[in-house]
Amino acid sequence: MKAIAVIPARFDSTRFPGKPLAKLGNKYIIQRVYEQTKSSGLFAEVIVGTEDQRIFEAVAEFGGKVTLTSKKHRSGTDRVAEVCKKLPCCSDAEVIVNVQGDEPFITEEPLNELIKVFTDPSVQVASLMHKITQDITDPNTVKVVCDKNNNALYFSRLPIPYPRSSETDYFKHVGVYAFRRKILLEFVELPVSKLERIEKLEQLRFLENGYQIRMVLTDYKGIGIDTPQDLKKAENLLRTIK
Repeated sequence: MKAIAVIPARFDSTRFPGKPLAKLGNKYIIQRVYEQTKSSGLFAEVIVGTEDQRIFEAVAEFGGKVTLTSKKHRSGTDRVAEVCKKLPCCSDAEVIVNVQGDEPFITEEPLNELIKVFTDPSVQVASLMHKITQDITDPNTVKVVCDKNNNALYFSRLPIPYPRSSETDYFKHVGVYAFRRKILLEFVELPVSKLERIEKLEQLRFLENGYQIRMVLTDYKGIGIDTPQDLKKAENLLRTIK
């Protein structure tokens, strides 16, 4: 099964401008994401898609494969889809994996588990989740509930399910996605959906349009770097694993 990894990276992040080129240790964040993804050995190609010339030049300088994309994209998924459409190496890929550009600790195991679910021909889209016991009420921690086959029923910034029982488990959505190429290209043609606008969660557009998202349970937690404070947490983690 041919799999391609695309890492979307934009410079003008609202909460952390210039984030891909911030240093984590002695390397750019985007460099760590690229190298971690590449070293997994799972992908025919690993490609950074960016709208910014500075990011383009930095990735090229450390030897990464990179392409410029439109500045008009609303989301990383749109950027991944453009890369998928424009580069010949993606034309025969069965699975496209969107590795977020702020996941510098991503490892082979969760990526491999994500790709493996596509041996089931019914799987259209897949993503990761892990069990949590903290930050359940934090709106920046996106929760997911699933059916008995681990297909997502709903994602929310609120705690779901409502804890009427002490047996309630909570699962955090880890925003690494894999798509069948055809489904990815269909998705970006869909208009923004109602629940997506309300929750500000792009994945709800899939559910509102009848697509299934297969959730893969993982022990991987990492640190998604959204703010300068997150970068400090990542620096502390990096020191422990060196």
